[in-house]
Amino acid sequence: MDRRPHGFFAIHAIAIITFAQLFGTSLWFSANSAVLDLIREWHISVSDIGWLTNSVQAGFIIGTFSIAFTGIADRFKASSIFAISALVGAFFNLCFAWFANGLIEGMIYRFFVGICMAGIYPIGMKLVVQWAPDKAGQVLAKLVAMLTLGTSLPYALNGLSADLPWQFVITFSSFLALTAALLVFKLGDKQQSSVSKTPVNQKSKESAFEVFKNPSFRAAAFGYFGHMWELYAFWTIIPLFIAKSGIPEKLGFNNLALLTFFVMAWGAIGCLFGGYLSKRIGSAKTAIGALFISGFSCLVFVLGWRVLPEWLLLIVLTVWGTSVIADSPQFSALSAEACPPEKLGAALSIQNSFGFAITIVSIGITTYMFDLIGLDSAWVLIIGPILGITGFFYSNRYSPLNKKFLA
Repeated sequence: MDRRPHGFFAIHAIAIITFAQLFGTSLWFSANSAVLDLIREWHISVSDIGWLTNSVQAGFIIGTFSIAFTGIADRFKASSIFAISALVGAFFNLCFAWFANGLIEGMIYRFFVGICMAGIYPIGMKLVVQWAPDKAGQVLAKLVAMLTLGTSLPYALNGLSADLPWQFVITFSSFLALTAALLVFKLGDKQQSSVSKTPVNQKSKESAFEVFKNPSFRAAAFGYFGHMWELYAFWTIIPLFIAKSGIPEKLGFNNLALLTFFVMAWGAIGCLFGGYLSKRIGSAKTAIGALFISGFSCLVFVLGWRVLPEWLLLIVLTVWGTSVIADSPQFSALSAEACPPEKLGAALSIQNSFGFAITIVSIGITTYMFDLIGLDSAWVLIIGPILGITGFFYSNRYSPLNKKFLA
């Protein structure tokens, strides 16, 4: 009989899930890592790249709505949903790399990748919360740190394999996703966790919008929605911001993919530091602080790109990249704390659905404005932090969460 303490198994399980999240989410921006190659080979514009990215987001929204409203997120083993999603997502990612011959075909394959991401990201969140429900802020910080690294990883692969065709970089992301599927399938769910026995039609009615009646969940969700307006539009546009600002030429480092990876990957550090900070001051103050810093960084960039030296612009972008994701796990932790365990999967899925619906609008507007006004398109992104902070405090002024924040 294995006499190792339960805490050992929890740490082991969380480590497996976070690495699986790293590998599985490499599918998300695998196509964006080849943005310049796609613009050149497919003869498309920056706005078209926005459409390609939004295809993934649209698939993710439909996927998360489906698993939330049907009750799938809480009726079946989370590890099985994750493993199947990673496996199928790897397949469609391969199809994009080797069979897509233009924007329309590419959008179709990326759409199905997005559907599969719905079974990876929010379900991964549910898995880690199962193993450490009393440390949601810390474990979700680790998970989102891996999401950030996974999202930026294709840029690193592209930058380090500059002589390889872009299709090979995307193919490697599929192999990473297959590894993620194997890891989580072998781990399984926590033994004490059980699936819901509630009928699907009843479950969908109870789990979808009811969570928004909770003022604490509503406050956290509105903060999260403001964060989402900024985050994915920033991740989509950042390689173009770096290229347009002249940073590679002025610094004598022309590897745009590695510079993009550098800026985005700092978000993982931001998540981990946010997780540490949440233990000291709480998730609410950590989330709002990160949202304020990202908004301020955006303001400095959009006001200063004409006059600031390129090395300082890179620092501003790095601070922005560090803070722009650091609030995400803390808002999710606040949401998780505000809803009952039997509704956790559906609640996180529905929050993700609304959040990613917002990203479609912000990505579309930002990429369109970049074609028109270049770097001044960053003004679009600052809307997110403003609305997120405002929504957090005023979506329900009497929320226990707001009182906790002000304590």
